Amino acid sequence: MNHPSEPTPAAVSSDMQTDYTVGQDNIEGSLGPIGFDIHNRVFAISALASIAFIVLTLLFPERAGSLFQSIVSFSTGTLDSYFMIVVDGFILFCLALVVLPYGKIRLGGPDATPEYGYLSWFAMLFAAGIGIGLLFFGVLEPVYHANVSSPLGTPSPFGADGGLNPEAVADATAMGLAGTYLHWGIHGWAVYVVMALALSIFTYNKGLPFSIRSAFFPLLGDRVWGWWGHAIDILAVFSTLFGLATSLGLGAQQANAGMNFVFGLDVSITTQVIVIVAVTAVALVSVWRGLDGGVKRLSEINMGMAVLFFFFVLFAGPTLAALTGFWSGLETYVTEFIPLSAPFGREDDAYRQSWTIFYWAWWVSWAPFVGMFIARVSRGRTVREFVICVLLIPSLFIFIWMGVFGATALDQLYANPAGSLVKEYVIDNYSPELSLFGMLNELPLSGLMSTLGIILALIFFVTSSDSGSLVIDTITAGGKIDAPRPQRMFWATVEGLIAIVLLIGGGLSALQAGVTATAIPFSVVMILMCYTIIKALNGELRALR
Repeated sequence: MNHPSEPTPAAVSSDMQTDYTVGQDNIEGSLGPIGFDIHNRVFAISALASIAFIVLTLLFPERAGSLFQSIVSFSTGTLDSYFMIVVDGFILFCLALVVLPYGKIRLGGPDATPEYGYLSWFAMLFAAGIGIGLLFFGVLEPVYHANVSSPLGTPSPFGADGGLNPEAVADATAMGLAGTYLHWGIHGWAVYVVMALALSIFTYNKGLPFSIRSAFFPLLGDRVWGWWGHAIDILAVFSTLFGLATSLGLGAQQANAGMNFVFGLDVSITTQVIVIVAVTAVALVSVWRGLDGGVKRLSEINMGMAVLFFFFVLFAGPTLAALTGFWSGLETYVTEFIPLSAPFGREDDAYRQSWTIFYWAWWVSWAPFVGMFIARVSRGRTVREFVICVLLIPSLFIFIWMGVFGATALDQLYANPAGSLVKEYVIDNYSPELSLFGMLNELPLSGLMSTLGIILALIFFVTSSDSGSLVIDTITAGGKIDAPRPQRMFWATVEGLIAIVLLIGGGLSALQAGVTATAIPFSVVMILMCYTIIKALNGELRALR
C-alpha cells in the first residue's frame, strides 16, 4: 500500500479546544548511537508487557496453550452473540450516517478538497485492509463452507461425492462463496469505517492530534491526555500487535506449506519460526530504509505481482465457471445477508463460533492499524462519500478475488472429486495452509505459480510487519510519525516474536486467542467511539448553519 505523509490537523471547528501539543509528554534522548523519542508511559507499558508475554509463553508453552484455548472458548462460545450484535450495530451506524444530514459534512471542513483522485483512493482502500488472508483463505473458505457446513445452519447437502447434478453443484458454489463474502465483506469494513471516521473527524475537523485517544475528547476533555488516554492507546497497541501476529503466523504456515509442496521442505514449527525470523529481518531492512525506499516500493511490487497472479488464475483456469461462481455467490450473499448476519434464532453454533466470531474479533483487532491508514488518505471526502466507498469498493475487489479463486477450486473439486487435491487438503485431511497450492496444482505452470504464491505470501508478510510497526510506533511516540527509526525496528521485532510464541504456544488456536483477547476490550472502545463521532458531527452541523 502507499503511505502518505502525516495528516495536518485543521481546526476548522472551535467547539473542542485543548492546549495539548503532540509529543509534549515524550522523552527524547539517545543510548549511544540509538536515539529515541517515546511517550514515557504508553511506550514503557506496551513494551514491557509485550516482552513479559513473550518470555512467559516461551517458559511455559503448555500452560500458555491451555490458557489460549480457554480464551478462544470463552470469546467464541460465551460472547458470540455480543460480537455479532456489535458488528451488526456498526453497519447500522454506517447506514445512518449515509441517510442522515451528517452525510454532507466534509472531512477537513467545507473548503477541504481530496488529496487523491478516485482511482488512487480506491487502490489504497483496497490495499489497506487486506494481506495474507487473500492467499490463505481465498480457496479454503469457499470449499470448506460449500462442503462441510452451510452458513445458514443446516448440514450442506452438496458433498463432493461425484454424480452431483449441475444444479446442486451451482448451489454449493453459491453458498460456499456467500459464506466467504460474509467474513470479508461490509461487516468488516464497517468496523474500519468507525475507526477511520473517528480519527478523521477529530484530526481534520477538530484540530486534535492524530491519535486514537483524541476521539474520546468529548467524553473526557483534557483528561484524555492522562491515564484514560494512555489506557486507550495501550489497548490499541496490543490490538494491533496481536492482529498482525495472527496474520504473520498464518503467513508463515502457508509459506512453509508451499515450500513443502514445491520443494519438499518439512512442515514444522521450527521451519515456520525460521521463516518468521528471516522475513522479520527483511522487514527490519525495509523499515530502516523508510516509507519511500522500503515499505512503498515493496507494496507496489506486491500489488503488481498480486494482479498478475489473479489474472493467471482467472484465464488459466475455468474462466466462465470462475466468473459465474463469483456472481452467483454475490447474489446469494445479498439475498441471504440478513439470515447470515442474525445473532439469534440460529442452529449453526459450531460454524458461527469457529468462523464468524473469530473474523469479527480479527477485524476489530486490525481496526487501529487500518483505520489510521484510511484516515490519512481520506481528507476532503464527505462523510456520505467516505462511508459508501469504504464499505463497498474494497469489499467488491475482495469478492472478485475470492470468487474467482473459490469458484475455480470448487469447479476442480466437482469435476474430479476422487483426485482433487483441494478435496484432500480442505475436506479429507484438513490442511488449510495447503488449499491454495492444491488449486494451483490443477492449473498450467503449477510449480512456477506455486513459487510465486510463496513469494507473494512472504511479501505480504513483510509489508504487514512494516506498516504495523509504523502505526504502533506512531501510537507509542505520542502521535509523532518522525520518531527515530530504531523504535520502528523494535516494534517490527516484537511483532515477529509474538507471532513465534503464539505458534509455539498452540498454533492456530493461540493465534485466535491473541486476536479475541484484545478484541473484547477494544470493541467496547469502538462502541464509545460511535457516540463521540455523533457528538463531533453535531458540532459540525451547527457550524454549517
